[in-house]
Amino acid sequence: MGHWGNDEQRSATWVGVAGLLLVAGYAIAGALQVLVWNPLAAVPGATLAEIQAVMDGANESLAAPAVLIWAATGTALAAVVLMAGLRRSISGKAVAALDLLLLVLAAPSHWMASFPAGMGLADAFGISGADYAPWGKVLYTFSAVSLIVLLAVVIRRDRTPHAPAV
Repeated sequence: MGHWGNDEQRSATWVGVAGLLLVAGYAIAGALQVLVWNPLAAVPGATLAEIQAVMDGANESLAAPAVLIWAATGTALAAVVLMAGLRRSISGKAVAALDLLLLVLAAPSHWMASFPAGMGLADAFGISGADYAPWGKVLYTFSAVSLIVLLAVVIRRDRTPHAPAV
């Protein structure tokens, strides 16, 4: 069997690693969207320090701790899925489905994590709380595509032959 185990074990491992990387990438991009890209796009010409100073003066915040907890939670959950695949607790298909589910759920959870920052910007600068940088839409589109792929994974039948029922 060797170090890497059987095909199913290798599949679960590679899918888990890919899932962890995708979820971590989403988390990093999501945190940057909320804490850097969107504030800079919402207040053109201002630096992050200037934006933060105005927000502090208005008693508003980007809620960085909540955003960072959101990013760390998704990444930690993807690491748990990878560990389950490595321990052969779940199949490669289950690893894929769980990682895709994390990517699907990343959109509404990102919206919730970004809401205080958007409202803080809106209140401090008299603007809308919407996304000004395009990356939020990119993340939500990625989650929508993940939902389609998740449905395909869940619906797809296994191709392994089964023994006839006796």
